[in-house]
Amino acid sequence: MATKHPSIDAQLRLLAPSKVSEDDKLVEYDALLIDRFLDILQSLHGSSIRELVQEFYEMAAEYDIKHNAAKLDALGTKLSSLDPADAIIVASSFSHMLNLANIAEEVQIANRRRSKLKHGDFSDEGSAATESDIEETLKRLVKEIGKKPEEVFEALKSQTVELVLTAHPTQSLRRSLLQKHTKIRNCLTQLYAKDITEDEKKELDEALQAEIQAAFRTDEVRRAQPTPQDEMRYGMSYFQENIWKGVPKFLRRVDTALKSIGIDERLPYNAPLIKFSSWMGGDRDGNPRVTPEVTRDVCLLARMIAANLYISSIEDLMFELSMWRCNDELRARADELLSSPKKASKHYIEFWRAIPSTEPYRVLLGDLRDKLYNTSERWRDLLATGFSEIPDKSTIKSVEEFLEPLEVCYKSLVEVGDKTVADVVLLDFMRQVSTFGLTLAKLDIRQESERHTDAIDAITTHLGIGSYREWPEEKRQEWLLTELQGKRPLLVADLPVSEEVADVLGCFRVLAELPSDSFGPYIISMATAPSDVLAVELLQRECGIRTPLPVVPLFERLADLQNAPASVERLFSIDWYLNRIGGKQQIMVGYSDSGKDAGRLSAAWQLYQAQAEVAKVAKKYNVKLTFFHGRGGTVGRGGGPTHLAILSQPPDTINGSLRVTIQGEVIEHSFGEEHLCFRTLQRFTAATLEHGMHPPVSPKPEWSKLMDEMAVVATEAYRAVVVKEPRFVEYFRSATPETEYGRMNIGSRPAKRRPGGGITTLRAIPWIFSWTQTRFHLPVWLGVGTAFKSAIDKDIKNFQLLKEMYNEWPFFRVTLDLLEMVFAKGDPGIAALYDKLLVADELKPFGENLRSKYLETQDLLLKIAGHKEILESDPYLKQGLRLRDPYITTLNVFQAYTLKQIRDPNFKVQKQPPLNKEPANVVQLNTTSEYAPGLEDTLIITMKGIAAGMQNTG
Repeated sequence: MATKHPSIDAQLRLLAPSKVSEDDKLVEYDALLIDRFLDILQSLHGSSIRELVQEFYEMAAEYDIKHNAAKLDALGTKLSSLDPADAIIVASSFSHMLNLANIAEEVQIANRRRSKLKHGDFSDEGSAATESDIEETLKRLVKEIGKKPEEVFEALKSQTVELVLTAHPTQSLRRSLLQKHTKIRNCLTQLYAKDITEDEKKELDEALQAEIQAAFRTDEVRRAQPTPQDEMRYGMSYFQENIWKGVPKFLRRVDTALKSIGIDERLPYNAPLIKFSSWMGGDRDGNPRVTPEVTRDVCLLARMIAANLYISSIEDLMFELSMWRCNDELRARADELLSSPKKASKHYIEFWRAIPSTEPYRVLLGDLRDKLYNTSERWRDLLATGFSEIPDKSTIKSVEEFLEPLEVCYKSLVEVGDKTVADVVLLDFMRQVSTFGLTLAKLDIRQESERHTDAIDAITTHLGIGSYREWPEEKRQEWLLTELQGKRPLLVADLPVSEEVADVLGCFRVLAELPSDSFGPYIISMATAPSDVLAVELLQRECGIRTPLPVVPLFERLADLQNAPASVERLFSIDWYLNRIGGKQQIMVGYSDSGKDAGRLSAAWQLYQAQAEVAKVAKKYNVKLTFFHGRGGTVGRGGGPTHLAILSQPPDTINGSLRVTIQGEVIEHSFGEEHLCFRTLQRFTAATLEHGMHPPVSPKPEWSKLMDEMAVVATEAYRAVVVKEPRFVEYFRSATPETEYGRMNIGSRPAKRRPGGGITTLRAIPWIFSWTQTRFHLPVWLGVGTAFKSAIDKDIKNFQLLKEMYNEWPFFRVTLDLLEMVFAKGDPGIAALYDKLLVADELKPFGENLRSKYLETQDLLLKIAGHKEILESDPYLKQGLRLRDPYITTLNVFQAYTLKQIRDPNFKVQKQPPLNKEPANVVQLNTTSEYAPGLEDTLIITMKGIAAGMQNTG
């Protein structure tokens, strides 16, 4: 019998059993998975490797309990002495054990959620406040808040939540590993199911071991950078596997929830409750790999995938609708189709011969199926060669054309008494068509404002009227409006353009060529003024876009957010523009760059204020406003629990319409499995409905005043370090793995918008990623403690005011709770190790000062929240984090010492002889790396492992 995983005793000491329910099996799940893995590790690489992994774990666990820095030094010495092949095996072992710990936690969370919902328990972690159960939300709105059921139904029918999948930050785990993790999760869930037999247990345990071994033997390291097309296929796989079937399943649950409040009517099939868009292949902001050709490819590929999904579904539908009773309209349509000559493909004719005239529904659906087949083939031809012989008229060209025969079938079934059949068999498909359209997810286009300025400047310079770039804002607006209201062509054949301008114009020309329903809005990053929007409107017209894309300014830096209300007011005061938008406007707010610019507290408050003020402007001009939230996965980039994030938004800023990014790594957590997809749709729908019908409280004047004062102090304190400190960039790049980030190959975008420069040109993702890796999380907390201290020192009464704000104001409470969660994941002792090994002596006091600020901020946070220790109000999250700590700690130490070996040629270590039992099992070392053998792969594996442990890449 293999030695049991040594973690159990250490884990029991680490956890808080008095606050965790007795039936919680997280430690048991983790122990089972780790035991199986250690057995596999021993069989593959020998008992010496297994014993070493266990020893490293115990050393890290002891550090996590006592925080004795000497343990880190001892652990680092042992890790850095490993033979290169053994080092990779050990790093991979801890990375895989972290993933297994995550799986154990996911299974336990799912079990706990099912148990709570089964017993109607909505307390603590499983409450409606965090889970947003749609039925519970509807009941609460009616019974507790006093809304009429008809009011709720009307609000729900007109509500829209649009989820926008983006490629960045790309999931650090490879897709093949994610799929294996899903199988492991399923095996573990079934092993603990009730009424399972002993034989079934043995078979499941065998399958579990096979999947764990398969995952361990799969290379974690991406050997090549993904292309935008790869990212798009990755995103589309979630539609094919879970979202496609998840949407109608969720909408059925909404129907059921409506019945619970006395509404017998179903949600209309074309209610715009859920919509999807994508940035994969359309986000060209700072990504030179997203070319016009890439945008064309991903659009055609998406349409082809959609057609193929519809073909499969409609064949299932034809099998179901075998009945002969129908109304006169359907009979006439079927007879007309059967009697008309067919001039389509051989496939079409053979298919039609198989349909008898006594099955009219199948006749109508058969015609639709053949058009779908032609549609798919046409997109396939265009994608492969740019040309297709399939005539456009034999394909489906619009959602309305697609839905029309389905509506005829539905109406017929209802009229002949088969409404039950229509609602069970046909309604799901009609809802899919209405939700996904002909392209599954519309493609947003995003480009930086300066690129449009360059393009317009090329035009004005060529016309001999001056440099647009040098014009003041008023002159830009005046000229743009004159041209928008005129008819003269501006893009002439001999217009001299740079490569960058040619790319901008090429993108607009692709938009003109492809069907307009392929696209969502055109988003302008780094938007600052109305001219940014008008410039895109003019370029769309000049490039022949017949149905212009809605133009969405993205306000992200602090100054831009502060100026956003005035910019939007000026835009809406332009009659031409107000007529152009038809009473609807999207405004995007960015969480990533605002946080990088000013720190999390100041950014959060400015985002709150900007939305509230812009909403007032929209109301003044009678414009229906939709805010588009560019949220990331980490707290530093606006991440956090969905329900709480929505309910902490200012009143009157959602009003039944919400657009939000689901970024890279978060896609797997949101849509990686069918139950995750269902939960995601439920959370967004319920929280959006609740915010609109029962808005959160507005801040009291004294709360806003104190927030204004603290935001100024926090911004100054943050920028004093990040912007004004002359050697901060040097310290940052020494103390974190920022310079090595690009070796992970986790996305198609470069780490910077422009080469060179410092923090300002660095993208928010590697900025957050680097601090997350060292568990210091500096961008999230820096400046917050200084702001709290300043407020309390100014007036001791502010301390009670801060406590009042925490207890009564959702925005402030969520902001502080997320900060507390970040502190729970942090460890200044680990950050100190990076400093000790990697930072120059003259910069070490810099790190010591920052760690002192970290501890001061944590202490003040706990006092304001009324907590004695971190996460005392969330024992389950605390348990999960502590379970992962020893694995993460080992990888942190491994990473710090590996970086030392990479960066310091004078750092010498005495290498141990290889421990791996069989030469045939020695890993394949990367011989193309500029580093010593094994170092690059070891570093990348530690990065991926820590990201898994932190459950964030950026």
